[in-house]
Amino acid sequence: MLAITDRYTIILGSQSPRRRELLAGLGIAFEVRPMPGVDESYPASLDKEEIPVYIAANKAKAYSSVLQPNELLITADTLVWIDGRILGKPTDRADAAAMLRLLAGNTHHVITGVCLTTREKTVTFSVTSTVRMASLSKEDIDYYIDTFRPYDKAGAYGIQEWIGYVAVEAINGSFYNVMGLPIQRVYQELMKF
Repeated sequence: MLAITDRYTIILGSQSPRRRELLAGLGIAFEVRPMPGVDESYPASLDKEEIPVYIAANKAKAYSSVLQPNELLITADTLVWIDGRILGKPTDRADAAAMLRLLAGNTHHVITGVCLTTREKTVTFSVTSTVRMASLSKEDIDYYIDTFRPYDKAGAYGIQEWIGYVAVEAINGSFYNVMGLPIQRVYQELMKF
């Protein structure tokens, strides 16, 4: 078990059910305290690996007035990067379909930024995974969107869902990072905290 849980109550600052599931997989106790309405904008000058770290750190700042001395907060942000473009969460069905058409038959990068924060210390990092997706027919895309409604997922897809089974040809990097939280790296950083 992580000795850090003897010193801190772990707080997950996320509404993502996938992040909850992944953190629960470590077998540690934690509380979920999402902070809605956090500004997710970022300076245009940032490199792609810096963007999700910046947003994760911004999410952590939103907790600064409520974080207790014995609490360690985990915040994260994930983006999909393809051909110089960022794919965040789709705004509607047409946007989700456009994203999936762009990803189909191509390779993209999934980058998650993480911020671990207490009142005394902050650690940030990013993890990048490369994903190769097979071609998808219009019927595949329609089925996926209509059945799984991936509007809360960067790039309009969840690798742990049907589309991951039928379309993901290869991953270089962490599978769990593609799900939304590079849990192995989070564990390592918590061990060092």
